[in-house]
Amino acid sequence: MDIIFLSEVKIQTRLGVPDWERLVPQTVILDIEIAMPSSESCTTDAIQDTIDYGTVVARIRETLSEQSFKLVEALAEHLCQLLIQEFKTPWVKIRVSKPGILPGVKALGVVIERGRKFS
Repeated sequence: MDIIFLSEVKIQTRLGVPDWERLVPQTVILDIEIAMPSSESCTTDAIQDTIDYGTVVARIRETLSEQSFKLVEALAEHLCQLLIQEFKTPWVKIRVSKPGILPGVKALGVVIERGRKFS
């Protein structure tokens, strides 16, 4: 399996359990691994044969600017489903970190993996 990765993608979004925490956008950090639908781009050297990671980042920024989430788990699930549905990846792994939110804790977050369901 060929995987595209995006490391330490900083995104502004509204996230938190208390209502006041979602009033102002805050930074979350994403580490994303996206399985390519095929390895064709390795031989064709053509962008149309792969997942355009610039488009992926732009789409993630767009969706997270439009929505708010209470839980990092829900944010991560939303992004996994977006990548599976819109970019046709067969598998995705996302790590969402919320830095500096608790005293004495560098970051908190989740890591989830999802695969496309075939019927």
